[in-house]
This record gives sequence, structure tokens and C-alpha cells, in this order.
Amino acid sequence: MEPIKILFAEDDVNLAKVLMAYLTEKGYEVSHATNGEIAYELFCQNSYDICLIDVMMPLMDGFTLAQEIRKVDKKIPIIFLTAKSLQEDMIKGLSIGGDDYITKPFPRDVLLARIQALLRRTVQNEEESDIVQLSESISFDKKRQLLNIQGTEKKITTREVELLQLLIEKKNDVLERGYALKKIWGDDSWYNSRNMDVYINKLRKLFKGDPSIQIINVHGVGFKLII
Repeated sequence: MEPIKILFAEDDVNLAKVLMAYLTEKGYEVSHATNGEIAYELFCQNSYDICLIDVMMPLMDGFTLAQEIRKVDKKIPIIFLTAKSLQEDMIKGLSIGGDDYITKPFPRDVLLARIQALLRRTVQNEEESDIVQLSESISFDKKRQLLNIQGTEKKITTREVELLQLLIEKKNDVLERGYALKKIWGDDSWYNSRNMDVYINKLRKLFKGDPSIQIINVHGVGFKLII
């Protein structure tokens, strides 16, 4: 069985050495780039299973790199690593197609757990082929991570797939915030809660053209997908 291949874009050489040694010890094959331009060249020349991208890098920043990667591959999981904890940066990272966002400094085992969770869910999505018809105009293809909206396919991220799947499972009932956070992110911290709110708003925007589908807030409890 071939090892999982990671593209790791990080300009902090010392941090990169530590994380590369740790991930290699865990059985991963890691390609390291010290700036966004080198990372993009590596991405175009090789096949990877997941990307770890530092936000602040010379020549090409992490957000720009992620946007370029998304033009080539809509499905590969992307985790942003950043020393900045501003909500605006988090929202930007998730809105351009990031699947997760980790603020430095972080324990190595936390990064490993996030990588494993995203890879596991990606495999599950590939194995499942059910297409759910949400309304007359909208269908959800979990395997391909697509929403078909009035004949137009819209790619959604791994996190959006996971959240929408939970909402569908609880259709017309309440999806509790704490349950969703622990199910998808592993804990119900304030930071992860803000991440989830970003994804909820993105899904709402996708559904706004169909009045038969709504995602409403249930104050102090969670969300409800009404179909």
C-alpha cells in the first residue's frame, strides 16, 4: 500500500523540519516547499492526498496557493496553518475552499488527528454513491461533493459535505450544535463553532434560490434543515 502523500507549504524551516520528521515517523510521505510558488510547482508535477498550507509565505501566500490548487483539483483536502487568529482570515480561508484551519502554535498530535479525520472522510465520500434529491431543483451527490442546482453543478468542500449530511440526517428536526461540532471537528470549541457558522452561511447562500429549502437557527440549540 502506497503511503499517504502530503504537500507541505511552510516558510518556517525549523517548524517544517519538526513536523516533517513527526509525519514521516507516522508513515506519511511529505514534500516540503518554502514558498507558495515552489509548492504550486510541486503540486502540478506530482500527485498528493492532502495539502498543509501556511497562510503567510513569500512569493505566493497560502490563500493564493489554495485558490490555484482549487482550479486544478476541487476535492483534495486543504488545511491552513497560520499564526493569525483573526476571524476575517478564518472566513477567507474557508470561503476559498479550505477544509480546516489550525492556529499556531498547535500540538503535533492535533494536526495528525485533523489530517486523519479529513482523509478518512474523503475515503468515505468516495465509497458512497447515493444522490439525495433535496427538492425539485436541487440534488446532493455526496460521493462527488456536488450540489446540482437547477442543472448547474456546484462543488462544495469536505466540511460542507459533512455538515450537509448531518443536516439531511436530521431533516426537519434539530441538529444540535455541540453534536455537529464533536462529530465533524472533534471538539466544540469557540473557534470550531465559528468555522461551522461560516459553512452554514455558505450552504444557505447555495440554497437561497429555492424557497422550499431553508436552514434556520434554533436559538441556543443548533440548526434545522427544513424541506
